[in-house]
Amino acid sequence: MSTTFTTAESPFKSDNTASNRCGFTLMNNQVGEVVAEVMGQLDNVTLTPLPSMIRVDAVGKMEVVYDEISEALGEEPGYFDQAEFEENMSTHYGRMIHTDDRTILVANPEDAAEYLGFDLTAV
Repeated sequence: MSTTFTTAESPFKSDNTASNRCGFTLMNNQVGEVVAEVMGQLDNVTLTPLPSMIRVDAVGKMEVVYDEISEALGEEPGYFDQAEFEENMSTHYGRMIHTDDRTILVANPEDAAEYLGFDLTAV
């Protein structure tokens, strides 16, 4: 008698299709909570609170406007900046562009072309 075994499909299998998503994780501390609260007000953003971090995921594009975070923290404009953001962020996915007043995350490299000076016209 012959027995045939099959293996269930892994939920962790490789998938290289574009997700059209970008995001970052924050430390689950006072500043991280405030950043997540501000970002969670955007229509395309989903928050996932975890025990030691907060996931902030977006469809397409997301902008972390520093002065909005400063205001929500009860601080003067200019308090929250790139250094504060990176201190509270542990990882990100998608393309990240830092400007003087915000951090922009985009899901697709083509969406970052204008910020990075790339010409997408084929030659």
